[in-house]
Amino acid sequence: MRRFDFTDGTAVVTGAAGGIGAALAHGLARRGAALVLLDRDAAGLDAVADSVRATHPGRAVDTYVVDLADAAATGAVAEQVRDRHPAIRLLVNNAGVALGGRFDEVTFDEFSWVMEVNFRAVAQLTHALLPALKAAPGAHLVTVSSLFGLIAPPGQVAYAASKFAVRGFTEALRHELAADGIGVTCVHPGGIRTRIARDARVGSGVDRAEYEVGRQRFERLLTIAPQTAAEAVLRGVARRRGRVLIGWSARLPDLMARVAPAGHGRLLTALGTRGRTARTSAVSAPTATGSPPPG
Repeated sequence: MRRFDFTDGTAVVTGAAGGIGAALAHGLARRGAALVLLDRDAAGLDAVADSVRATHPGRAVDTYVVDLADAAATGAVAEQVRDRHPAIRLLVNNAGVALGGRFDEVTFDEFSWVMEVNFRAVAQLTHALLPALKAAPGAHLVTVSSLFGLIAPPGQVAYAASKFAVRGFTEALRHELAADGIGVTCVHPGGIRTRIARDARVGSGVDRAEYEVGRQRFERLLTIAPQTAAEAVLRGVARRRGRVLIGWSARLPDLMARVAPAGHGRLLTALGTRGRTARTSAVSAPTATGSPPPG
């Protein structure tokens, strides 16, 4: 498969109001792509779009405000995007949300909210826009999973379940779409320097004081700039890589999971979280609200 050509086509990016999504918008504009940006944060989305337009005069930038937790709204906006932008050559499913708490500390509605945004919306948008991708020669699809699509620590059942689902969905699609000439990349970010830990929802049954201590510790591990992460993603797309791991905080756990598929959990517990502070871990893609989670 040839290298991906970013010019003469439209790139759709979700979770574009901040973090990796905003950095992807700027990176794609530099490479010559027209942009369609989605997020729930209208003010943040406008700020990113204005910044891209100011930096790249004449670059086409369209924005759509949507809460991806709402399946009907997601379907409606997908139809608008498909009808108004028939030349879609790149779809980046980047939006995601985080929730802290063990499975018995979160309500099932809270659990379902994470699955709706992080997985159902990814599958729904991909299904709706797949005809446009198939019609564009050399198109490409990106999904942003997480470090927690490689390992599943305690306190992150909802998040890990959603990101493992994204990983499996993407790997199967990669095989299915190869015959159509569509490249597929699954991204696993590590500790991206965003507001994810600060903005994550907290399960209804979680001790807030204990959570806050863990959150502050976890935030210190977020050292990778969103711009660095975005460039890694776009290099992976250009080279048609099937998988992109960003940072040692993704590569090392990936190695651990390969070497000790069932036993790496004990090492994770010993290394990092000491008790329940693990529940503060999250992902590194921007949230549906525009706030970017870590990876």
